[in-house]
Amino acid sequence: MNRCFSLASLKWKLAGFNPWEWNLDEHVNMGVQSRAEIPEIDAEVPGSVQLALLKAGLIQNWNIDLNGRLCEWVENRHWIFKTTMPDEWFSRGKNFSLTFKGLDYCGQIRVNDRKIYSFENSHIVHNVDITKYVKQKDNSLEIVFECPPRWLGQFGYTSKMTQWKVRFNYFWDWVSRLVQIGIWDDIILKVTDSSEIRDVKIITDYDVTKKTGILRLVTIIEAAADHSVRICLKQDENIIKTEEYPAINQSLLWNGLKIKCWQSNGKGEQNLYTLTIELLNGERKIIDCVEKSIGFKNVRWERCANSPANADPWLCVVNGKKVFIQGLNWTPILPNFADVKTEDYAQRLGSYKKLGFNMMRVWAGSFLEKECFYNLCDEMGIMVVQEFPLSASGGDRFPPDDEKSIQEMGEIAKDFIKRRQHHVSLIAWCGGNELLSGKTEDSPTVSLEHPMMRNLDAIVKANDPLRRFIVALPTGPRFCADSRDFGKGVHWAVTGPWKVVGEISDTWIDYWKNDDAMFRAEVGCPGPCDVEMIRKYKGRCDELPATLANPLWRRAPWWIDWHEFVTENGSEPKDLEEYVQWGQTRQTEALRIAVRACKKRFPACGGIIIWMGHDCFPCPTNTSIIDFEGNFKPAAYAIGEIFNSK
Repeated sequence: MNRCFSLASLKWKLAGFNPWEWNLDEHVNMGVQSRAEIPEIDAEVPGSVQLALLKAGLIQNWNIDLNGRLCEWVENRHWIFKTTMPDEWFSRGKNFSLTFKGLDYCGQIRVNDRKIYSFENSHIVHNVDITKYVKQKDNSLEIVFECPPRWLGQFGYTSKMTQWKVRFNYFWDWVSRLVQIGIWDDIILKVTDSSEIRDVKIITDYDVTKKTGILRLVTIIEAAADHSVRICLKQDENIIKTEEYPAINQSLLWNGLKIKCWQSNGKGEQNLYTLTIELLNGERKIIDCVEKSIGFKNVRWERCANSPANADPWLCVVNGKKVFIQGLNWTPILPNFADVKTEDYAQRLGSYKKLGFNMMRVWAGSFLEKECFYNLCDEMGIMVVQEFPLSASGGDRFPPDDEKSIQEMGEIAKDFIKRRQHHVSLIAWCGGNELLSGKTEDSPTVSLEHPMMRNLDAIVKANDPLRRFIVALPTGPRFCADSRDFGKGVHWAVTGPWKVVGEISDTWIDYWKNDDAMFRAEVGCPGPCDVEMIRKYKGRCDELPATLANPLWRRAPWWIDWHEFVTENGSEPKDLEEYVQWGQTRQTEALRIAVRACKKRFPACGGIIIWMGHDCFPCPTNTSIIDFEGNFKPAAYAIGEIFNSK
């Protein structure tokens, strides 16, 4: 039988070099570490260079004080992860391939001291055939990471951001710079003979009238003429349907499946099923197998009540019932996201489920989250809008339009769809975040007139035709909703506001009372962390004043409300406790007003997505509703009360 082995179980070593010193001449063996500036230390896979260095005591904790600045030298070295693969994994007459699910960002793969592959993309899977390079014993694997790009952060020119590395951890307004280097997802060795299941494409649907399931399945198979494929759909031990077919490329349609549909959080049960595809040889033995957890749902989008005839549809209908989107803009749990474990995802998503959230928008400045994230969303009834990695920058918000970038982003989109299409929680793909159709700030939101967005739309239609492609968020005639234009039907899916100007009792309440937006893609308000959290991570910095003069607070400069406190109270706060209590109360009331107003307008308003959920860095203040350690701010409880109400 074909077999798969995870290299995460192996012992790994990590060494650091001045760029190219490890390759000073062709006679230097990769295993000789005498040239290393950082000699071999233990490392985990998946895992980041930064965490390995921290555990070895070679860098300081970047979350404390201003220590992040002392870690930036790591970006300016080459790093080599090394392991030896067990002899028993390799047998004569077999084919061997390595699947690298996440490499961040560029470098080369070496097997037995030979370069066999170059990589330069954090967002796609890298599949490498190593058959002709392996020996009978002592097969070594080295992954060399070269220096990443110097700057891909929040500020710059979107049209020039054409290196496909994850951007947020270069700096965003809610995280300091920590440019991850490392292996962010699993590495799999697949051992096969001449027959295997090369690919499986799964599309499910639910017939609302007949209350039955629909399964579309495409299999790509390499097999001998006497081989066959057995396909089985079951729930626990209950077999729904099983069939056997010749082992050739198949395109199958199963109608009328007697299943129960999958419902979103708060609307019913999350019924999941196991789909197994087995490749059988002429002796009826299983030689390859693919198993996926799937579900059945039907999603339609309708125009919101009272919206103009030309408006996009922003009312989500799941299994025939209109659902108010209670959403969250999902950002990574850590800047060194290679080190996030399944239990970390379970803790965060479990918190959001408890608060009544039913949708996560996986934000474009990050990455395609790990498989466990989507598994958990399937299990918890949390719908997912997955964005492709295009996020706006300050200089312009215009996506790249050169032919090379369009082709590369297209390959990323195909890879995203291939890996996550089978997840029942996924409801839509989105082209990106805060993108415009021109290079000036007064340009309309990006549309299908842009060649990259048009190509992404075509890819989604061809590869995942039952799911919606949202060209970008926000989208429609207006980027933000201006109170002066309420009632004109120009606010479709808009972004903002993120901050209260003046006292809440003034403009904020009136704004939401008169709001006419059909969908709110981002809404937030800053609020400080608890006093204990601020003091835990401030290091040598002063805890007050909370102004730009204080480097502790200057790490999140957009979200400082010191001036508002002084204006409202007539004096500066007497201590940190007073400032935190005021700020958290302000955030709580602001978000309570916004969320309640949007939900009250349903179905004229299709939903609201909070910006943002959790901190990935201990900012003293931010628009997050859950802090760096997973604790709820008071605003989280207020939102949960509204979301969980009928």
